[in-house]
Amino acid sequence: MTGGPKMTASYETIKARLDGTVLSATFNAPPMNLIGPEVVRDLVALLEELAHPTAPRVVIFDSADADFFFPHVDMTKVPEYTAEAAKAGGPGDASLGMLFRKLSQLPAVTIAKLRGRARGAGSEFLLACDMRFASRENAILGQPEVGIGAPPGAGAIQHLTRLLGRGRALEAVLTSSDFDADLAERYGWVNRAVPDAELDEFVAGIAARMSGFPRDALIAAKSAINAISLPAPAEVRADAALFQQLVRGEKVQQRTAELFKQGFQTRGATELDLGDALGHLKAVD
Repeated sequence: MTGGPKMTASYETIKARLDGTVLSATFNAPPMNLIGPEVVRDLVALLEELAHPTAPRVVIFDSADADFFFPHVDMTKVPEYTAEAAKAGGPGDASLGMLFRKLSQLPAVTIAKLRGRARGAGSEFLLACDMRFASRENAILGQPEVGIGAPPGAGAIQHLTRLLGRGRALEAVLTSSDFDADLAERYGWVNRAVPDAELDEFVAGIAARMSGFPRDALIAAKSAINAISLPAPAEVRADAALFQQLVRGEKVQQRTAELFKQGFQTRGATELDLGDALGHLKAVD
């Protein structure tokens, strides 16, 4: 369609499919969709393309991996993915938190369709999207950072406190527990938990409905809500700096080393039930 949305880039870890004014972006980074430099590089490029005036009005993010949307960052490649994130805003904004803030500010409506596990920065990616809809049977969310030895650094503290309230945000962050879709819905972590068999049609229907509305109205309403609800850049940068300071510390190294012995960052019981595994790690003073 002349003058309509266009997508011109190709991506290593994202399959992009344009249907009218709705873009479906599916993450596929085998073996388990860890957020590493390749994923971040593609996200930087995709967000740049979606900021263009001819970009789609609605974007649906999902995962090709039924077990893992984004399990968390690749803990062996923190400097590498941070360097890729810096390309979105320069060395002063070298963090996933500031990259995800760009996601929140896109002149498009972003919807996360969650199947599988979204923990750590994976959860924070979802929180940066405008809406989140989760499979009732097959979605898990969690913020495991404190259990590993550092606070979340890419938006969870800011978003969860605003969405869940102080007490529930503290529960989510300090316990590092896994939350199923029903509990996440009740707390406000996701918009709705939907039966898995109905999730695709439900999200497609919401996207199609909004994609038929005037673009200017969508952008203006989103911008007004963002002005009320998004954290200030200084707050995002402070969270990122603290995470990056502590994630390189001795306690994090000790605890991740123990997790790696148990199968961390592989498709096994430790990653499938990471909240439980963190609760059984040996205490470190």
